[in-house]
Amino acid sequence: MGEYRAIPMPEGLLELRADVALSRLLGISRSSAAALLTDEAVTLNGKTIAKSTRLTSGLLEVTLPSPEEPLQVKEEPVPGMKVVYADSHIVVVDKPAGVAAHPSLGWDGPTVIGGLAAAGYRMTTSGPPERKGIVHRLDAGTSGLMCVATSEHAYTVLKQAFRDREVEKIYHAVVQGYPDPLSGTIDAPIGRHSGNDWRFCVRSDGKSAITHYDTLEIFRRATLLKIRLETGRTHQIRVHFSALHHPCVGDPTYGSDPKLSKELGLRRQWLHAQKLGFIHPADGHWVEFTSEYAPDLSHALDILKAQS
Repeated sequence: MGEYRAIPMPEGLLELRADVALSRLLGISRSSAAALLTDEAVTLNGKTIAKSTRLTSGLLEVTLPSPEEPLQVKEEPVPGMKVVYADSHIVVVDKPAGVAAHPSLGWDGPTVIGGLAAAGYRMTTSGPPERKGIVHRLDAGTSGLMCVATSEHAYTVLKQAFRDREVEKIYHAVVQGYPDPLSGTIDAPIGRHSGNDWRFCVRSDGKSAITHYDTLEIFRRATLLKIRLETGRTHQIRVHFSALHHPCVGDPTYGSDPKLSKELGLRRQWLHAQKLGFIHPADGHWVEFTSEYAPDLSHALDILKAQS
């Protein structure tokens, strides 16, 4: 029996083709979404839909197939992914959007560890087979810096450093409107959304989640923020600012304005892992790395600035 998901249709994906919308909702490739639709594994309001169906409001129900064998890492080059640092213990990459950290059910697109393997890097043997070397992750739709362990020692040390909140993780995000106050801390637990295991929300019985933010620039309809994560919950930034009614621009999953996203040319959330700093697991010295905005994010910023 496959994995079942029930998904209320976000407003920002209405009227899109089913294969396009499903790809964005589940973080899978468009071909994988099309295969699910062809296999009649997707219904909208109880009726089977085709890949070309234009979606309306209601409840989307999806049954993902169970993997017949352990997930495999496809060793293939990842266009646009840069290695910014590498030694015998770690590799730090600048990940483009549209790339997952590692293989997962329903995802057949490019991955960070698949790209590194294709480039000749060999990960530590620690961790599940499809996630070897992964000490932290970025959403497929988020660009920026990721570190992967290539030695057993580095994997153990870095996993503990992330658990102990000893890693500096700085993101830049453009959110709708103007957060009040313009700088502050969001301390709100996060858990899975009731009945929607693909989505997360602020809930009293969730796991502790702490987000610090400062305003970098204010535009007419949005704000550029510098964000420091104290914890590392799934979708933490997206969930926290959505809960404040200031979702990341370009993020229909968490309530962004589809008209603004289209105007800015965004097909994913405006969210970038801009800086990563930690104690090097081999020599104990502090190291840090920075990343420039991806072209689509820079383009969106240029439009916001021109309008302000």
